[in-house]
Amino acid sequence: MATLHFTKGHGTGNDFVLFADPEGVTGLSAAQVAAICDRHFGVGADGVLRAVRSKNIPEGAAVLAEDESAAWFMDYRNADGSVAEMCGNGIRVFTKFLIENGLVDLRPGDTLPVGTRSGVRDVQINATGYQADMGRWKLDGGEPLVRARELAVARPGLGINVGNPHVVVALATNDELDGADLSYVPVVEPAPVGGANIEFVVAADPLVKDGVGHIRMRVHERGSGETLSCGTGAVAAALATRYWAGQGAPNQWRVDVPGGTVGVRMFPTEDGEHVSLSGPAELVFEGDLEV
Repeated sequence: MATLHFTKGHGTGNDFVLFADPEGVTGLSAAQVAAICDRHFGVGADGVLRAVRSKNIPEGAAVLAEDESAAWFMDYRNADGSVAEMCGNGIRVFTKFLIENGLVDLRPGDTLPVGTRSGVRDVQINATGYQADMGRWKLDGGEPLVRARELAVARPGLGINVGNPHVVVALATNDELDGADLSYVPVVEPAPVGGANIEFVVAADPLVKDGVGHIRMRVHERGSGETLSCGTGAVAAALATRYWAGQGAPNQWRVDVPGGTVGVRMFPTEDGEHVSLSGPAELVFEGDLEV
């Protein structure tokens, strides 16, 4: 057995076990990750974030080719041990972890490039905590039907990829949103290859106030189940709502999730429209675990 020194952190209730492995020598198996994330017999978390230097992980080669200054790679695993491409709440918590452990020096106005399986993501400090440029997005996966327990009929969804796959479903009322039982995996037809995160969204009334769109969201995350928040899911939900709202819809959104509130902003760049996610990040406690 080896002793793993870890930190527990969360972003709007989306919680993670983090540990530093700069040399890339402490790879955990899927079973070990699942045991750590178990909320009854382990530490308990929605996923595990390993901080490894990009040069010391095979996936880091593509990251360094994209941006040679992306020294750190966020190796993210879902609660069931499966590999995930990206995590919007996780990258903010990951950044705070790097700062608090003296692994990077990030000051207001600076940008930290972080390697992920979806490419390099730039993170900055902002008034709400941290803001991550999530890069480009695309409509992906069509408009499948989604069935969820305690929703009377199947609803059409919208497939959106923001570095990982999502299907966003619009609901009519807060009662529908609150009543859906997301402890069961929603059924998507046709099923996305490799699965997807499923977001259920209700528009606020009014939808737009002072130029900012406002929605509520719950999510069932692929590999983790229902979580209190999903950063990439909030981004996908805001993009889908803007798409449905049509011309004149705002590019700035407030997304309320069970664990708090995050901000989403769409903005033009030379290589196309990007979308950013902002919100808090907290480190809760440290410990040692035999693995």
